[in-house]
Amino acid sequence: MITAQMVKELREKTGAGMMDCKKALTECDGDMAKSIDWLREKGIAKAAKKSDRIAAEGLTRVAVEGNTGIVFEVNSETDFVAKNEQFLALLDTVRDVLLTEKPADLDAALACTVNGETVADIITTATATIGEKITLRRFAVVEKADDEFFGAYMHMGGKISALVVLKGKEDAKVAKDIAMQVASMNPQYVSRNDMPAEVVEHERKVQTEIVKNDEKLASKPEKVLAGIIEGKVSKNLKDSCLVEQEFFLNPDQKVGQYLKESGVEVPSFVRYAVGEGIEKREDNFAEEVMSQAFGK
Repeated sequence: MITAQMVKELREKTGAGMMDCKKALTECDGDMAKSIDWLREKGIAKAAKKSDRIAAEGLTRVAVEGNTGIVFEVNSETDFVAKNEQFLALLDTVRDVLLTEKPADLDAALACTVNGETVADIITTATATIGEKITLRRFAVVEKADDEFFGAYMHMGGKISALVVLKGKEDAKVAKDIAMQVASMNPQYVSRNDMPAEVVEHERKVQTEIVKNDEKLASKPEKVLAGIIEGKVSKNLKDSCLVEQEFFLNPDQKVGQYLKESGVEVPSFVRYAVGEGIEKREDNFAEEVMSQAFGK
């Protein structure tokens, strides 16, 4: 009889998925050593060896269903995996789980089950069969009100995904335009009102020091200097705010103007770019291949 404890032990030893471990134990009549060999022969046990690798490539996805919108990122080690059918199928699975289950955090998402198998197990199996470390890195579940609407855009097949919540006169073109703006211009906040006070204060201190060290400005009155500093602060922070950015379809117009003319405002947005914030390891690919081939 194959017990849950036996499956757990084999998983810990091989890094293989729950269903694969159960199948291995069944095939090998519960013999642990033979089960490990069975998984190795099938190429499944190698998943555990990938755990210390850096996964900074992959794809993002954005999807909308009713009043729910999601954005998520699944990472791999190389860009080649983005074309792998199993990897793309995994993205579809994660999308469906997030839309249906709306998990609160990453642990909850990984614990969600699909046909009796957890998302964590599905990812482990994909890691083993594809041959690269694969991780569900992050996701956002966004709920909108009935009087709001979504704008969604995916750039370069999923290298960047943006989800925008808009309020006002519903317009599909405006929704897509603003989602494209967020994807391409990478604002950090909707407006200065959403910007943390410490961010503004930090920029003010930087600009104050710059002005102090400018001999041409040193003789100007305090009030004039204060105005110059605030002007510099606004100029440097405007690109961080969506409504103050130049509209990508018309650089002579601010996004805020475009929104006002369209009778729309933006309560919030989410933007994910693949690998942002991950420190990528610079490897010599040729050396790595030689090392794997000849065990150097």
